[in-house]
Amino acid sequence: MKSVHSDQYAAFLAIITTARNELGLSQRELAQLLGKPQSYVSKYERGERRLDIIEFLDLCKVLKLDPSAVVRGLARKHGKKNQ
Repeated sequence: MKSVHSDQYAAFLAIITTARNELGLSQRELAQLLGKPQSYVSKYERGERRLDIIEFLDLCKVLKLDPSAVVRGLARKHGKKNQ
Protein backbone atom coordinates (compact mmCIF):
# COMPACT_ATOMS: atom_id res chain seq x y z
CA MET A 1 0.00 0.00 0.00
CA LYS A 2 1.31 3.44 -0.88
CA SER A 3 1.77 5.87 1.98
CA VAL A 4 -0.65 8.36 0.41
CA HIS A 5 -3.40 5.83 1.23
CA SER A 6 -2.14 4.90 4.69
CA ASP A 7 -3.87 5.61 7.97
CA GLN A 8 -0.96 7.87 8.93
CA TYR A 9 -1.34 9.98 5.79
CA ALA A 10 -5.10 10.19 6.38
CA ALA A 11 -4.35 11.50 9.89
CA PHE A 12 -1.99 14.09 8.39
CA LEU A 13 -4.67 15.23 5.92
CA ALA A 14 -7.21 15.45 8.74
CA ILE A 15 -4.90 17.75 10.71
CA ILE A 16 -4.38 20.20 7.87
CA THR A 17 -7.99 20.09 6.69
CA THR A 18 -9.25 20.70 10.23
CA ALA A 19 -6.84 23.62 10.61
CA ARG A 20 -8.16 25.17 7.39
CA ASN A 21 -11.76 24.76 8.56
CA GLU A 22 -10.99 26.17 12.02
CA LEU A 23 -9.61 29.31 10.38
CA GLY A 24 -12.83 29.58 8.39
CA LEU A 25 -11.02 29.34 5.07
CA SER A 26 -12.51 27.78 1.98
CA GLN A 27 -10.29 25.75 -0.30
CA ARG A 28 -10.37 28.64 -2.75
CA GLU A 29 -9.32 31.18 -0.11
CA LEU A 30 -6.48 28.97 1.08
CA ALA A 31 -5.32 28.40 -2.49
CA GLN A 32 -5.24 32.16 -3.07
CA LEU A 33 -3.12 32.67 0.04
CA LEU A 34 -0.74 29.99 -1.23
CA GLY A 35 -0.69 31.39 -4.78
CA LYS A 36 -2.08 28.12 -6.14
CA PRO A 37 -5.25 27.08 -7.97
CA GLN A 38 -8.16 25.77 -5.89
CA SER A 39 -7.66 22.32 -7.42
CA TYR A 40 -4.25 22.14 -5.69
CA VAL A 41 -5.91 22.23 -2.25
CA SER A 42 -8.72 19.92 -3.31
CA LYS A 43 -6.34 17.30 -4.68
CA TYR A 44 -4.11 17.11 -1.64
CA GLU A 45 -7.07 17.15 0.78
CA ARG A 46 -8.58 14.18 -1.10
CA GLY A 47 -5.25 12.38 -1.17
CA GLU A 48 -4.91 12.61 -4.94
CA ARG A 49 -1.56 14.35 -4.67
CA ARG A 50 1.11 14.47 -2.02
CA LEU A 51 2.61 17.53 -0.42
CA ASP A 52 6.37 17.86 -0.46
CA ILE A 53 8.21 19.29 2.53
CA ILE A 54 8.39 22.85 1.16
CA GLU A 55 4.68 22.83 0.34
CA PHE A 56 3.99 21.51 3.86
CA LEU A 57 6.02 24.33 5.42
CA ASP A 58 4.22 26.95 3.28
CA LEU A 59 0.88 25.45 4.25
CA CYS A 60 1.77 25.45 7.95
CA LYS A 61 2.70 29.12 7.76
CA VAL A 62 -0.63 30.07 6.23
CA LEU A 63 -2.62 27.79 8.56
CA LYS A 64 -0.71 29.01 11.62
CA LEU A 65 0.45 25.48 12.44
CA ASP A 66 3.76 24.60 14.05
CA PRO A 67 5.24 22.10 11.56
CA SER A 68 7.33 20.47 14.30
CA ALA A 69 4.23 19.89 16.42
CA VAL A 70 2.38 18.35 13.47
CA VAL A 71 5.27 15.96 12.78
CA ARG A 72 5.69 15.07 16.47
CA GLY A 73 1.99 14.30 16.77
CA LEU A 74 2.07 12.08 13.71
CA ALA A 75 5.22 10.35 14.96
CA ARG A 76 3.55 9.60 18.30
CA LYS A 77 0.51 8.11 16.57
CA HIS A 78 2.72 6.10 14.23
CA GLY A 79 4.80 4.81 17.14
CA LYS A 80 1.71 3.66 19.04
CA LYS A 81 0.45 1.83 15.96
CA ASN A 82 3.73 -0.09 15.59
CA GLN A 83 3.91 -1.18 19.26
